[in-house]
Amino acid sequence: MLTVIIKYHGQNGKAKKFTEEMLSTGLVDKIRQEEGNLGYNYYLPIDDKETILLIDSWLNQEALDKHHQLAVMKEIAFLREKYDLHMEVVKYQETKDEKDLKYIRK
Repeated sequence: MLTVIIKYHGQNGKAKKFTEEMLSTGLVDKIRQEEGNLGYNYYLPIDDKETILLIDSWLNQEALDKHHQLAVMKEIAFLREKYDLHMEVVKYQETKDEKDLKYIRK
C-alpha cells in the first residue's frame, strides 16, 4: 500500500472551499472509484483552519501513476489554481517490519 499525505494551504477559507467543491462536483467520488484507490479522505486540522489534509491511499505506485494520467487530475489542478492553494506532499510505503509491530496496538 502507498499513502500520500497532502497539506493544502490557503487563505480566507479557500482550502475548505476547494474541498467542498471537490466533494460537490463528484470528483472525490470518481477518484474513490478508480482501480487501485484504497481511500481518499479530507481532514481539517484542529489548530489550523487555513489547511486541509488529504490522506490518499493506493494499492501501489502503478495505481497512483494511472490516477495521475486521468482527466480528473486536470480538474483538480484547475481547482488548486482557482483557490490559490499551496501544497506540502509526503508519500509513505507500507512496511511489514516485525520490529515495528510490537508498538502497534490493534
